[in-house]
Amino acid sequence: MLVVGDAYVPSETFREAFRRLSLSNNIRFIQMNEADRIIPSSISEKSIREYSGNPQQIVKSLQSDDEVLIVHDAPVTDAVIDASPSLKLVCCARGGPVNIDISAATKRKILVVSSPGRNAEAVADYVLGAIIILARNLIVANNFLKERKKFERKMYEAFFGHELGGKTLGLIGFGNVGSKVAKRALAFGMNILAYDPFLDKSAIEGPGIAVSDLDSLISKSDYVSLHARESKENENMIGKKQFALMKSTAFFINSARGSLVDEEALIEALEERKIAGAALDVLKQEPVAPDNKILSFPNVFITPHIGGASMEVPLRGAEIIANQIEKFISHERLSGVINPEVLLPY
Repeated sequence: MLVVGDAYVPSETFREAFRRLSLSNNIRFIQMNEADRIIPSSISEKSIREYSGNPQQIVKSLQSDDEVLIVHDAPVTDAVIDASPSLKLVCCARGGPVNIDISAATKRKILVVSSPGRNAEAVADYVLGAIIILARNLIVANNFLKERKKFERKMYEAFFGHELGGKTLGLIGFGNVGSKVAKRALAFGMNILAYDPFLDKSAIEGPGIAVSDLDSLISKSDYVSLHARESKENENMIGKKQFALMKSTAFFINSARGSLVDEEALIEALEERKIAGAALDVLKQEPVAPDNKILSFPNVFITPHIGGASMEVPLRGAEIIANQIEKFISHERLSGVINPEVLLPY
Protein backbone atom coordinates (compact mmCIF):
# COMPACT_ATOMS: atom_id res chain seq x y z
CA MET A 1 0.00 0.00 0.00
CA LEU A 2 1.01 3.58 -0.64
CA VAL A 3 -0.33 6.30 1.66
CA VAL A 4 -0.06 9.91 0.46
CA GLY A 5 -0.24 12.61 3.12
CA ASP A 6 -0.85 16.32 2.59
CA ALA A 7 -1.06 19.51 4.65
CA TYR A 8 -4.57 18.76 5.94
CA VAL A 9 -4.05 15.04 6.65
CA PRO A 10 -0.26 14.60 7.05
CA SER A 11 1.43 11.25 6.64
CA GLU A 12 2.00 11.17 10.42
CA THR A 13 -1.76 11.29 10.97
CA PHE A 14 -2.18 8.39 8.56
CA ARG A 15 0.59 6.50 10.38
CA GLU A 16 -1.34 6.83 13.65
CA ALA A 17 -4.57 5.62 12.07
CA PHE A 18 -2.83 2.76 10.21
CA ARG A 19 -0.83 1.50 13.19
CA ARG A 20 -2.69 -1.81 13.39
CA LEU A 21 -2.70 -2.31 9.62
CA SER A 22 1.06 -1.73 9.52
CA LEU A 23 1.67 -4.78 11.68
CA SER A 24 0.66 -7.20 8.92
CA ASN A 25 0.90 -5.18 5.69
CA ASN A 26 3.62 -3.48 3.69
CA ILE A 27 2.65 0.19 3.91
CA ARG A 28 4.75 3.11 2.69
CA PHE A 29 4.00 6.73 3.62
CA ILE A 30 4.92 9.82 1.60
CA GLN A 31 4.12 13.50 1.99
CA MET A 32 2.99 15.56 -1.01
CA ASN A 33 5.05 18.58 -2.00
CA GLU A 34 2.11 20.91 -2.52
CA ALA A 35 4.30 23.63 -4.01
CA ASP A 36 4.77 21.35 -7.03
CA ARG A 37 1.67 22.32 -8.97
CA ILE A 38 0.40 21.54 -12.45
CA ILE A 39 -1.54 23.31 -15.15
CA PRO A 40 -4.18 20.69 -16.04
CA SER A 41 -3.72 19.59 -19.63
CA SER A 42 -5.03 16.03 -20.05
CA ILE A 43 -8.72 15.10 -19.96
CA SER A 44 -8.13 13.24 -16.71
CA GLU A 45 -6.35 16.18 -15.06
CA LYS A 46 -9.17 18.49 -16.09
CA SER A 47 -11.79 16.13 -14.65
CA ILE A 48 -10.59 16.44 -11.05
CA ARG A 49 -10.62 19.42 -8.68
CA GLU A 50 -9.85 20.56 -5.13
CA TYR A 51 -6.50 18.81 -5.12
CA SER A 52 -2.97 19.80 -4.20
CA GLY A 53 0.36 18.68 -5.63
CA ASN A 54 1.44 17.02 -8.85
CA PRO A 55 0.16 13.54 -9.85
CA GLN A 56 3.67 12.68 -11.03
CA GLN A 57 4.81 12.62 -7.40
CA ILE A 58 2.49 9.67 -6.83
CA VAL A 59 3.37 8.04 -10.16
CA LYS A 60 7.05 8.02 -9.17
CA SER A 61 6.26 6.57 -5.71
CA LEU A 62 3.91 3.78 -6.74
CA GLN A 63 5.41 0.32 -7.18
CA SER A 64 4.17 -2.38 -9.54
CA ASP A 65 2.91 -4.54 -6.68
CA ASP A 66 0.97 -1.78 -4.86
CA GLU A 67 -2.62 -2.95 -4.51
CA VAL A 68 -4.05 -0.08 -2.45
CA LEU A 69 -3.56 3.68 -2.79
CA ILE A 70 -4.67 5.99 0.01
CA VAL A 71 -4.94 9.78 -0.38
CA HIS A 72 -6.72 12.76 1.08
CA ASP A 73 -6.58 15.56 -1.48
CA ALA A 74 -3.65 14.36 -3.60
CA PRO A 75 -4.57 14.17 -7.31
CA VAL A 76 -5.39 10.69 -8.62
CA THR A 77 -5.48 10.83 -12.41
CA ASP A 78 -5.45 8.07 -15.05
CA ALA A 79 -1.64 8.31 -15.07
CA VAL A 80 -1.57 7.60 -11.33
CA ILE A 81 -4.00 4.70 -11.66
CA ASP A 82 -1.92 3.19 -14.48
CA ALA A 83 1.31 3.44 -12.48
CA SER A 84 0.63 0.18 -10.67
CA PRO A 85 -0.88 -2.73 -12.64
CA SER A 86 -1.71 -4.44 -9.32
CA LEU A 87 -3.92 -1.59 -8.06
CA LYS A 88 -7.30 -2.83 -6.79
CA LEU A 89 -8.49 -0.14 -4.40
CA VAL A 90 -8.19 3.66 -4.13
CA CYS A 91 -9.20 5.20 -0.80
CA CYS A 92 -9.94 8.87 -0.20
CA ALA A 93 -10.01 10.21 3.35
CA ARG A 94 -12.68 12.79 2.58
CA GLY A 95 -16.41 12.63 1.96
CA GLY A 96 -16.42 13.62 -1.71
CA PRO A 97 -13.45 12.27 -3.71
CA VAL A 98 -13.48 15.08 -6.29
CA ASN A 99 -9.68 14.78 -6.56
CA ILE A 100 -9.97 11.29 -8.06
CA ASP A 101 -10.75 10.43 -11.69
CA ILE A 102 -13.59 8.03 -10.86
CA SER A 103 -14.24 7.27 -14.53
CA ALA A 104 -10.63 6.15 -15.09
CA ALA A 105 -10.73 3.95 -11.98
CA THR A 106 -14.05 2.37 -12.95
CA LYS A 107 -12.86 1.68 -16.48
CA ARG A 108 -9.92 -0.24 -15.01
CA LYS A 109 -12.15 -2.14 -12.53
CA ILE A 110 -10.57 -0.37 -9.55
CA LEU A 111 -12.81 0.26 -6.54
CA VAL A 112 -12.93 3.77 -5.05
CA VAL A 113 -14.08 4.38 -1.47
CA SER A 114 -14.36 7.58 0.55
CA SER A 115 -14.86 8.34 4.25
CA PRO A 116 -18.50 9.45 4.57
CA GLY A 117 -19.38 11.30 7.74
CA ARG A 118 -15.79 12.08 8.72
CA ASN A 119 -16.63 15.77 9.29
CA ALA A 120 -20.36 15.46 10.01
CA GLU A 121 -19.95 16.34 13.70
CA ALA A 122 -17.86 19.40 12.86
CA VAL A 123 -20.30 20.68 10.22
CA ALA A 124 -23.29 20.08 12.50
CA ASP A 125 -21.58 22.12 15.23
CA TYR A 126 -20.87 24.85 12.68
CA VAL A 127 -24.49 25.01 11.55
CA LEU A 128 -25.83 25.36 15.09
CA GLY A 129 -23.20 28.00 15.81
CA ALA A 130 -24.19 29.90 12.67
CA ILE A 131 -27.88 29.72 13.58
CA ILE A 132 -27.14 31.16 17.03
CA ILE A 133 -25.06 33.97 15.50
CA LEU A 134 -27.90 34.85 13.13
CA ALA A 135 -30.67 34.43 15.70
CA ARG A 136 -29.05 36.64 18.33
CA ASN A 137 -27.90 39.34 15.90
CA LEU A 138 -24.31 38.77 17.00
CA ILE A 139 -22.74 39.93 13.72
CA VAL A 140 -24.12 43.45 14.16
CA ALA A 141 -23.18 43.58 17.83
CA ASN A 142 -19.65 42.32 17.14
CA ASN A 143 -19.05 44.77 14.30
CA PHE A 144 -20.44 47.67 16.35
CA LEU A 145 -17.79 47.27 19.04
CA LYS A 146 -14.97 46.49 16.60
CA GLU A 147 -15.69 49.76 14.84
CA ARG A 148 -14.99 51.44 18.21
CA LYS A 149 -18.48 52.85 18.48
CA LYS A 150 -19.71 53.94 21.90
CA PHE A 151 -22.40 51.74 23.37
CA GLU A 152 -25.23 53.26 25.37
CA ARG A 153 -28.02 51.47 27.22
CA LYS A 154 -30.69 52.96 24.94
CA MET A 155 -29.10 50.98 22.08
CA TYR A 156 -30.02 47.55 23.53
CA GLU A 157 -33.05 47.18 21.30
CA ALA A 158 -30.95 47.44 18.14
CA PHE A 159 -29.11 44.27 19.14
CA PHE A 160 -32.12 42.22 20.18
CA GLY A 161 -32.33 38.81 18.58
CA HIS A 162 -34.42 35.68 19.00
CA GLU A 163 -34.29 32.59 21.17
CA LEU A 164 -34.25 29.27 19.34
CA GLY A 165 -36.86 27.51 21.47
CA GLY A 166 -40.12 27.06 19.56
CA LYS A 167 -38.63 28.14 16.21
CA THR A 168 -38.78 25.88 13.16
CA LEU A 169 -35.64 24.61 11.46
CA GLY A 170 -36.03 23.25 7.93
CA LEU A 171 -33.40 20.71 6.90
CA ILE A 172 -32.99 20.03 3.19
CA GLY A 173 -31.23 16.69 3.36
CA PHE A 174 -31.23 14.36 6.36
CA GLY A 175 -28.04 12.38 5.90
CA ASN A 176 -24.89 12.31 8.02
CA VAL A 177 -24.89 16.05 8.66
CA GLY A 178 -28.60 16.91 8.55
CA SER A 179 -29.54 14.25 11.10
CA LYS A 180 -26.84 15.50 13.49
CA VAL A 181 -27.98 19.10 13.08
CA ALA A 182 -31.50 17.94 13.99
CA LYS A 183 -30.23 16.28 17.19
CA ARG A 184 -28.51 19.48 18.27
CA ALA A 185 -31.44 21.72 17.34
CA LEU A 186 -33.88 19.54 19.31
CA ALA A 187 -31.75 20.17 22.41
CA PHE A 188 -32.45 23.89 21.89
CA GLY A 189 -36.19 23.24 21.77
CA MET A 190 -36.55 23.78 18.03
CA ASN A 191 -39.12 22.07 15.80
CA ILE A 192 -37.67 20.23 12.80
CA LEU A 193 -39.04 19.90 9.28
CA ALA A 194 -37.01 17.59 7.04
CA TYR A 195 -36.98 16.99 3.30
CA ASP A 196 -35.02 14.08 1.87
CA PRO A 197 -36.48 12.21 -1.12
CA PHE A 198 -33.85 9.48 -0.78
CA LEU A 199 -34.89 8.38 2.71
CA ASP A 200 -37.99 6.56 3.86
CA LYS A 201 -40.29 8.60 6.08
CA SER A 202 -39.76 6.16 8.95
CA ALA A 203 -36.00 6.88 8.90
CA ILE A 204 -36.62 10.58 9.55
CA GLU A 205 -39.68 11.14 11.69
CA GLY A 206 -39.44 11.17 15.46
CA PRO A 207 -40.28 13.37 18.43
CA GLY A 208 -40.01 16.97 17.20
CA ILE A 209 -39.14 15.94 13.62
CA ALA A 210 -41.67 15.87 10.77
CA VAL A 211 -41.21 15.04 7.09
CA SER A 212 -42.20 17.79 4.65
CA ASP A 213 -42.22 18.53 0.94
CA LEU A 214 -39.63 21.06 -0.15
CA ASP A 215 -41.90 24.07 -0.77
CA SER A 216 -43.77 23.68 2.53
CA LEU A 217 -40.52 23.32 4.44
CA ILE A 218 -39.12 26.50 2.93
CA SER A 219 -42.28 28.54 3.52
CA LYS A 220 -42.81 27.41 7.13
CA SER A 221 -39.25 27.46 8.50
CA ASP A 222 -37.57 30.22 10.48
CA TYR A 223 -34.20 28.78 9.47
CA VAL A 224 -33.57 26.86 6.25
CA SER A 225 -30.37 24.80 6.27
CA LEU A 226 -29.09 23.08 3.12
CA HIS A 227 -27.55 19.60 3.39
CA ALA A 228 -28.13 18.10 -0.07
CA ARG A 229 -25.51 16.26 -2.09
CA GLU A 230 -23.82 17.99 -5.01
CA SER A 231 -24.96 16.71 -8.41
CA LYS A 232 -25.88 17.98 -11.86
CA GLU A 233 -29.54 17.51 -10.96
CA ASN A 234 -29.17 19.60 -7.80
CA GLU A 235 -27.41 22.57 -9.38
CA ASN A 236 -29.14 25.82 -8.31
CA MET A 237 -31.83 23.84 -6.48
CA ILE A 238 -32.29 26.88 -4.23
CA GLY A 239 -33.08 29.88 -6.40
CA LYS A 240 -35.49 32.74 -6.96
CA LYS A 241 -38.63 30.67 -6.39
CA GLN A 242 -37.35 29.20 -3.11
CA PHE A 243 -36.18 32.54 -1.69
CA ALA A 244 -39.58 34.05 -2.60
CA LEU A 245 -41.25 31.30 -0.55
CA MET A 246 -39.21 32.04 2.57
CA LYS A 247 -40.52 34.22 5.39
CA SER A 248 -39.07 37.73 5.38
CA THR A 249 -37.92 36.97 8.96
CA ALA A 250 -36.23 33.69 8.01
CA PHE A 251 -32.52 32.93 7.61
CA PHE A 252 -30.78 30.72 5.04
CA ILE A 253 -27.74 28.54 5.87
CA ASN A 254 -25.53 26.74 3.34
CA SER A 255 -22.69 24.55 4.60
CA ALA A 256 -23.03 22.01 1.78
CA ARG A 257 -21.90 23.16 -1.68
CA GLY A 258 -22.00 26.49 -3.51
CA SER A 259 -23.31 24.87 -6.68
CA LEU A 260 -26.62 24.12 -4.95
CA VAL A 261 -27.57 27.80 -4.73
CA ASP A 262 -28.32 30.43 -7.36
CA GLU A 263 -26.03 33.10 -5.94
CA GLU A 264 -27.59 35.96 -7.91
CA ALA A 265 -31.01 35.00 -6.57
CA LEU A 266 -29.60 34.97 -3.03
CA ILE A 267 -28.07 38.42 -3.48
CA GLU A 268 -31.38 39.71 -4.83
CA ALA A 269 -33.25 38.23 -1.85
CA LEU A 270 -30.86 39.97 0.54
CA GLU A 271 -31.00 43.28 -1.31
CA GLU A 272 -34.79 43.29 -1.40
CA ARG A 273 -35.00 42.00 2.18
CA LYS A 274 -37.02 38.98 1.15
CA ILE A 275 -35.08 37.08 3.82
CA ALA A 276 -33.56 38.24 7.11
CA GLY A 277 -30.01 37.09 6.42
CA ALA A 278 -27.76 34.15 5.68
CA ALA A 279 -24.83 32.08 6.90
CA LEU A 280 -22.57 30.76 4.14
CA ASP A 281 -19.55 28.50 4.35
CA VAL A 282 -19.52 27.71 0.62
CA LEU A 283 -19.86 29.71 -2.58
CA LYS A 284 -19.79 28.94 -6.29
CA GLN A 285 -16.33 30.44 -6.65
CA GLU A 286 -13.80 29.63 -3.95
CA PRO A 287 -11.81 31.24 -2.57
CA VAL A 288 -14.31 34.08 -2.53
CA ALA A 289 -13.35 37.08 -4.68
CA PRO A 290 -12.81 40.29 -2.65
CA ASP A 291 -15.36 42.10 -4.82
CA ASN A 292 -18.09 39.47 -4.41
CA LYS A 293 -21.23 41.41 -3.48
CA ILE A 294 -22.18 38.80 -0.90
CA LEU A 295 -19.42 40.19 1.35
CA SER A 296 -21.10 43.60 1.59
CA PHE A 297 -24.19 42.52 3.53
CA PRO A 298 -24.06 43.15 7.29
CA ASN A 299 -26.62 40.36 7.89
CA VAL A 300 -24.50 37.67 6.22
CA PHE A 301 -22.16 35.50 8.27
CA ILE A 302 -19.59 34.05 5.88
CA THR A 303 -16.59 31.75 6.31
CA PRO A 304 -14.04 30.26 3.84
CA HIS A 305 -15.32 26.66 3.59
CA ILE A 306 -14.11 25.68 7.06
CA GLY A 307 -17.33 24.20 8.44
CA GLY A 308 -15.82 20.72 8.50
CA ALA A 309 -12.34 21.79 9.56
CA SER A 310 -12.04 20.72 13.18
CA MET A 311 -8.93 19.34 14.88
CA GLU A 312 -10.61 15.95 15.16
CA VAL A 313 -11.54 15.50 11.49
CA PRO A 314 -8.17 14.52 9.89
CA LEU A 315 -7.58 11.54 12.19
CA ARG A 316 -11.22 10.47 12.03
CA GLY A 317 -11.11 10.43 8.23
CA ALA A 318 -7.90 8.38 8.23
CA GLU A 319 -9.36 5.94 10.78
CA ILE A 320 -12.48 5.45 8.65
CA ILE A 321 -10.24 4.55 5.69
CA ALA A 322 -8.13 2.18 7.81
CA ASN A 323 -11.34 0.41 8.82
CA GLN A 324 -12.44 0.22 5.18
CA ILE A 325 -9.14 -1.41 4.18
CA GLU A 326 -9.42 -3.97 6.99
CA LYS A 327 -12.89 -4.88 5.68
CA PHE A 328 -11.54 -5.09 2.13
CA ILE A 329 -8.79 -7.48 3.22
CA SER A 330 -11.33 -9.60 5.11
CA HIS A 331 -13.76 -9.62 2.15
CA GLU A 332 -16.41 -7.77 4.17
CA ARG A 333 -18.99 -5.32 2.86
CA LEU A 334 -17.58 -1.79 2.42
CA SER A 335 -19.32 1.54 3.01
CA GLY A 336 -18.67 4.76 1.11
CA VAL A 337 -18.21 2.95 -2.22
CA ILE A 338 -18.23 5.51 -5.02
CA ASN A 339 -18.35 3.12 -7.99
CA PRO A 340 -20.30 0.04 -6.84
CA GLU A 341 -20.56 -1.16 -10.43
CA VAL A 342 -16.98 -2.38 -10.13
CA LEU A 343 -16.86 -6.04 -9.18
CA LEU A 344 -14.67 -6.73 -6.18
CA PRO A 345 -11.46 -8.52 -7.22
CA TYR A 346 -11.99 -11.69 -5.20
